[in-house]
Amino acid sequence: METKAFNMPLLGDDFPTLEVQTTHGPMSIPGDLKGSWFVLFSHPGDFTPVCTTEFVAFQNRIEQFNELNAKLIGMSVDQVYSHINWVNWIQEKLGVEITFPIVAANDDIAHRLGMLHPGKGSNTVRAVFIGDPQGKVRLVLYYPQEIGRNMDEIVRALRALQVSDAQGAVPADWPNNELIGDRVIVPPAKDVVTAKQRLEDYEGYAWWFVHKPLEK
Repeated sequence: METKAFNMPLLGDDFPTLEVQTTHGPMSIPGDLKGSWFVLFSHPGDFTPVCTTEFVAFQNRIEQFNELNAKLIGMSVDQVYSHINWVNWIQEKLGVEITFPIVAANDDIAHRLGMLHPGKGSNTVRAVFIGDPQGKVRLVLYYPQEIGRNMDEIVRALRALQVSDAQGAVPADWPNNELIGDRVIVPPAKDVVTAKQRLEDYEGYAWWFVHKPLEK
């Protein structure tokens, strides 16, 4: 029996063009999202406890994603009617209305995104893809089925990507780094003259480790 290759988009790649059916109707990804950042996340299955907690957590942070000009899209290989029944259950039982679309992926889509993990059966893994307004893959996270995601980290990573694009790299645990707080790291000098000037122009520890205030 032939085994399909396990593929996934890599950082910097164009996000694969997907024509999908969602709980909000047909959608072309990333075409319909052009001009916005997006967070596409897969879940193993509807009507499962960990996934339910994740959907509620994503929805509870929807305003934070909106403020970052980012669209949320859920995805699993469950059919649309299952997604609809599940979000209706979440609203009825937990009082949370899921306002973002959920994709009904088929096996081909799941394989193209590397969401069907070898040895894990037909359930999709917990993948997170962050794409930018040009449809480029900027961040990929993979979690095992047994561990729910940290939504605050996804919001943080999205904001960090936007800051780094505009201002420079950000440190560990940004914006609460132990050494430089929410400051932004200045790119390393590429010549001797610039290296000598770095500590005169910026605060830092060495010519290759200088930083500047975050522009709000």
